Amino acid sequence: MSINPLDTSRRSFLANTAFGVGAVALASLLRDEKLLASPGNVAPDNLPLTLEARPPHFAPRANAMISLFMHGGPSHVDLFDPKPELSRKHGTDYEGEVGFSFVNRASKKLFGSPWKFRKHGECGADVSELLPEIATCVDDLCVIRSAHTGHNGHEVSIRYFHGGIPAQTGRPTLGSWLVYGLGSESRELPAYMVLSDPGGPPVDGPLNWSSGFMPPLYQGTVLRPKEPRILNLDAPPGLQGPAQERNLAFLDRLNRVHLERHPGEAELESRIQSFELAARMQTAAKEALDVSREPEYIREMYGLNEDATRDYGTRCLIARRLVERGVRFVQIFLGDQPWDNHGSIKTTLPAICRRTDKPSAALVKDLKQRGLLDTTLVHWGGEIGRLPVVEGELNDAAGRDHNGQGFTIWMAGAGVKPGMTFGATDEVGHRAVENVVTPNDFQATVLHLFGLDHQRLAFQAGGRTHHLIDGREARVVKEILTS
Repeated sequence: MSINPLDTSRRSFLANTAFGVGAVALASLLRDEKLLASPGNVAPDNLPLTLEARPPHFAPRANAMISLFMHGGPSHVDLFDPKPELSRKHGTDYEGEVGFSFVNRASKKLFGSPWKFRKHGECGADVSELLPEIATCVDDLCVIRSAHTGHNGHEVSIRYFHGGIPAQTGRPTLGSWLVYGLGSESRELPAYMVLSDPGGPPVDGPLNWSSGFMPPLYQGTVLRPKEPRILNLDAPPGLQGPAQERNLAFLDRLNRVHLERHPGEAELESRIQSFELAARMQTAAKEALDVSREPEYIREMYGLNEDATRDYGTRCLIARRLVERGVRFVQIFLGDQPWDNHGSIKTTLPAICRRTDKPSAALVKDLKQRGLLDTTLVHWGGEIGRLPVVEGELNDAAGRDHNGQGFTIWMAGAGVKPGMTFGATDEVGHRAVENVVTPNDFQATVLHLFGLDHQRLAFQAGGRTHHLIDGREARVVKEILTS
């Protein structure tokens, strides 16, 4: 209904036009504060929901990544972060505040490392005697001693490292964001692959490689821990060759007709692309996963001839073969959380070090000798570390409780400064006190190495714009990057 200004009072006029006046005023204020929407800050459309390779935001240093994720929390004060003051005060009470996960076994008695440290390489990095093989390649590593989640729990910190926000489920993991942002370099193999452990799934299971609210096209493809690592790669004898080609072509036509009737169905689009990829994998995957093709000296380097290292060494070697063939992101997990050394650390920590030390070092050395380390980023580390105080009693059954306040991870290759030790914890190794690196800083840095800006890479879902680091503080740790 129109209003005749001659028939209305001043009060009625203002009441009826308040929205317009308010809108004008609000627009003026937003313009002054540079918050008014413009074509430059309108929510971006999603990238094409395909695995086609696409350009990064700027020139990348990395085109592939291998994550050696150490579930449970490796004890930094026993491996990479020697603390003479901790040893000197062994058995005395810690004067600072401690957050315990297991209060019934809590103690404030400081627990000096039972193992010796030595300096290695030209860089003089300190490494424990428990890691003799990693010690031989420290000149290629950037050891970050100031990792910090601020949380002592496993799941909350795992989800922080993988999904960008502590404790929150249903989010795409780092690998999914990389594949979404860049696509795949291989048409024959999945862009994101997960090498699982014969001992079972890691803590938090599939959430470690989930694509969350993104289409399943971007989730990790899990390989079986034993041969055959992919089931049913070969069609039955009677359906091989031309017969299989006809069946696949017919299935593709049916799917595409269905897609035309239901456009925009991400699940269906993902399924069609998965079928196409599966057909191409029949030859490529068998070749990529066949480590018997490797020369004996390579098999020896990874520890394939030793019981303790055979399994983890095989998976590290497969990871190298996968990135060599264009796979974008590879994760290697251990079953459950073997670094969670709450008790008998004097036996449990050496055992898990024996399983992983030689294969981890071999991966770095092998990538380097093939020229792949220049473009392949390697990450080693867990979700938390361990406390400097003892859990239980100071005897052979002693262990260490969780510590997310300060711990060590390392990175190598693809634009990361080699032979560098970065950041520091306090005098006993409890809290990160210098150059703190959060999981969000780590993620921003990884994306940067791949040529992606963590503030620009976005995905529309549920009526809002999502980022890997959603509204949280994060910085690219440029101090650890080569110029």
